[in-house]
Amino acid sequence: MRRALRLAPLAVVDALALYGLVALGGQRSWWMFAGLLAGTVAINGIYLSKRAVPAKYLAPGVLLLLVYQVYVVLYTGYAAFTNYGDGHNGTKADAIAAILAGSEVKVEGAGPYPIRIMERDGRLGLLVEGRPAAGWRPLAYGEIVARQAEITALRVPEDGGTLKTADGVTAALYRATLAYDAKSDSITDGSAVYRDGGHGAFTAANGRSLSPGWKVFVGPENFTRVFTDAGIRAPFLEVLVWTFVFATLSVALSFGLGLALALILDGHRIYRSLLIFPYAFPAFMAALLWQGLLNTDHGFVNVVLLGGAHVPWLSDPWLARLSVLLVNVWIAFPYMFLVCTGALQAIPPTLSEAAQMDGAGPWRVLRAIKLPLLLASTAPVLVATFAFNFNNFNVIYMLTGGGPRDLSAPVDVGSTDLLISLVYKLAFGGASRNYGLACAVSIVIFTVIAAVSLAGFRRARRLEAA
Repeated sequence: MRRALRLAPLAVVDALALYGLVALGGQRSWWMFAGLLAGTVAINGIYLSKRAVPAKYLAPGVLLLLVYQVYVVLYTGYAAFTNYGDGHNGTKADAIAAILAGSEVKVEGAGPYPIRIMERDGRLGLLVEGRPAAGWRPLAYGEIVARQAEITALRVPEDGGTLKTADGVTAALYRATLAYDAKSDSITDGSAVYRDGGHGAFTAANGRSLSPGWKVFVGPENFTRVFTDAGIRAPFLEVLVWTFVFATLSVALSFGLGLALALILDGHRIYRSLLIFPYAFPAFMAALLWQGLLNTDHGFVNVVLLGGAHVPWLSDPWLARLSVLLVNVWIAFPYMFLVCTGALQAIPPTLSEAAQMDGAGPWRVLRAIKLPLLLASTAPVLVATFAFNFNNFNVIYMLTGGGPRDLSAPVDVGSTDLLISLVYKLAFGGASRNYGLACAVSIVIFTVIAAVSLAGFRRARRLEAA
């Protein structure tokens, strides 16, 4: 009985894996099929073995690491070298079918015809009244409503065109105004010829392209576009500079305030406990709260503290940056306070006493003894905090949404946008989503953070050695 209970989770995993393998096989995603199959075999080998005890504990963490970290990083790197985005998110065959379907126009005098929606072996069909339908059964009204999306997408070849229905009751004949020639791999509309130019779209000689296109490998084009396209380079560099300033000042100010309070409130347990509340409050909720407090017309800061002033804290570019920075410091300083309090308590008091006996004052003791030892122990935390603030999406998105918007920029970018919020807007925020370009900027962010973190950890090791 115990063995059956232990094997039950494995049986559930195998059932889900089998369902996934069948689905991937139907979609012909063979590399994902092979990966899922190999993972399933490995999991069964580990948990059915009596010897692989350590692997049984390591396997879940390794699996989650591969799925949520390694796969995401690798796919981001792959997408950065493609034109993946709106209008370029499918295969070439899908694009051809969509282009031809989009060019269909109704044939004059050909309909509407009364029809019935039929089904056989899971497939749908249209039955024009008066024609035989052996082996097909008509759908009931409830089934038609439930499968409305399939019905409106249904195309039935008829007399050189296709029959389509919008209501499931009548259909009309449509013919495409464009024609695809497989031999020349081109699409014509009678006056222009559109060919595959190698950039994931059918393009005419005058430069006009048909939509949608398809996903293709474009090499380093997205990276070069970030640094060479005048419409993207200037906003990107401005956001890059502000991101460095925001991350650096956030760390410096929150660490300085946390250290000062740790020194001032040493021994005052009640006050130290009260300072934990901003850190215990969820950061995204704190940002939303401050958004209301800083409201120009009705916010507590303007109405109560400033006596009814109309200071545009979140609509003026420089005041918005100041507001974002101060709110982030308000959220982060309790954490630094805790870190500094623990680090100061870990310093042996005999060092301070020996310095005082040699005539050193409080400031001298802090600068020459406590601060170097404090930095040696907190340097890794400061580096990690810098990396976190470099990608601090929550505060920016919840407080200002990246705004106020820079109307002179050709892309959707605001005065308080960080690189991470710029990536979000490129990928999801605008009318035209450019996932490939967003992935390229993500790779740039990863490279910058990796370089800064490496330099910071090297500096931390030197402080520890000193």
